[in-house]
Amino acid sequence: MHFHRILLFAVYSEGQGVRILALDYGDKRIGAAVCDELGIAARGLTTIIRKNNQADINVISEIIANLGVKKVVIGYPKRIDGSEGRQCEKVNSFIKRLETHLSIPVVRWDETLSTKEAETIIKERTRARGQKKKDIIDRIAASIILQNYLDHQKKQ
Repeated sequence: MHFHRILLFAVYSEGQGVRILALDYGDKRIGAAVCDELGIAARGLTTIIRKNNQADINVISEIIANLGVKKVVIGYPKRIDGSEGRQCEKVNSFIKRLETHLSIPVVRWDETLSTKEAETIIKERTRARGQKKKDIIDRIAASIILQNYLDHQKKQ
């Protein structure tokens, strides 16, 4: 966890704006992205290798505290036809655990095809392979989820 703290302080300075954290929840990894303080642009932050729910929540809580995050947006994996499957149940369960540990809002956001879009970006722009590629995909998927959320909020 100290690695995350060092990375976060090195990349981001403390400020007064609103920060939103996006999570791309998966069985093995959680991709994380954060927006700038103006809520304009999303940026991939890190990939959390899942250990157990409490350890995962501790890492997420540390990110939230270090960056002054005011809201969490978590990708909600509806099927193409809009129905909810088994992965939605897993995300809902994780959100319940998150909400008991956080004092900020947690918002579900449709993540349909965000991982496929991330895979296309990786394929076109990098030569990463294996585990490194999977870690990058999760981080980029989280940034796509967040950017979609931010763009939608601008239209409101």
